[in-house]
Amino acid sequence: MPLPSKRTDIFSESIIRKMTRIANQYNAINLSQGFPDFDPPPELLERLAQTCKTGPHQYAITWGAKNFRDALVKKINHCTGLSIESEKNIVVTCGSTEAMMASVMSVCDPGDKVLIFSPFYENYTADTVLTGALPLYISIDPDTLEFDRKEFEKAASQGVKALILCNPSNPTGKVFTIDELEFIASMATKYDFFVITDEVYEHIVYPPYKHIYFSTLPGMFDRTLSCSSLSKTYSITGWRLGYVFGNEKILDRGKKVHDFLTVGAAAPLQEAAIAGLEMGDEYYAELQNEYIEKKDLFLSYLDKAGLEYIDPMGAYYVMVKIPAEVSDDNHFAEWLIKNCGVAAVPGSCFYREPVHSYIRFHFVKKKETLIQAGEKLLLIKQKIGEYRR
Repeated sequence: MPLPSKRTDIFSESIIRKMTRIANQYNAINLSQGFPDFDPPPELLERLAQTCKTGPHQYAITWGAKNFRDALVKKINHCTGLSIESEKNIVVTCGSTEAMMASVMSVCDPGDKVLIFSPFYENYTADTVLTGALPLYISIDPDTLEFDRKEFEKAASQGVKALILCNPSNPTGKVFTIDELEFIASMATKYDFFVITDEVYEHIVYPPYKHIYFSTLPGMFDRTLSCSSLSKTYSITGWRLGYVFGNEKILDRGKKVHDFLTVGAAAPLQEAAIAGLEMGDEYYAELQNEYIEKKDLFLSYLDKAGLEYIDPMGAYYVMVKIPAEVSDDNHFAEWLIKNCGVAAVPGSCFYREPVHSYIRFHFVKKKETLIQAGEKLLLIKQKIGEYRR
């Protein structure tokens, strides 16, 4: 019998999805995989109910239904100040997961090098390897959330083809400063590489920090593929609606890759999601305020539990230091589920470096769920003495 592909040898089960499975097994509160336990805005649900009756129910244009793309482009241009066009500069995908995969495949060939900041969302390495490209990693300090610019330039000078930039960042909640982004832009120009951005948390940023769209920096639009989705902004992670926008010539490649990967995103869901894209600025202001409240509530319980953490600047995750008695974050994450009833993700799965001192929680839950989880986390103080490495 022939052997399967060697490129998949490095893959294991997604640690994030594994923790969800274990959480379900022990009926724990799932703060590992980042999805809400509350409904999307009622406007989307009402439009969805209507769409179920009236359609469309057949294929949309492969790179996105025209009215959905028009609504997307109007919203993007409003938020970024760009002037992209729905017929030239955007491709609708099955979630930002596919947008990232299609983007890497659109600009990279086998053997090309791709820069990835570490820690990183686990799909980025997979996207690179499945393309046949080679990942190179730039360390972000786990405590300060800063990166060494000399290390970055040394890596960039090795003939890289692309950089993957998650901003605001999963898992740390880092929001890149304008100074950092301008440095990255200067390196992209100097060493002539593409930048593929993952900006799904663009509207979840905590003052005084601000999200800056990389493609809006001088000279960066033509070398940037900007990926995002509707999942986090409108609490519809299961609808799998994402997109990538950028230079028309590159997006022509992206359309082909997307067509052969998935053909197209779900037509009725594109129609229903237009209701979200038509919301005004007040919706995004309210969204930000809601997440500020969730963040403050959950972090208050971490303080009560005596747990150290990196205060997130954006997104809805928090990296928490595991107790000093613990040396194995994977074992501790499972212990936490079984003994305290709360699920987190072992932080080491996000790092290229041997960092085993963090676990990641998310706080995209109803207030009452976060209170229940917080009360359970207070048990760590009394139960940590029972822990055995």
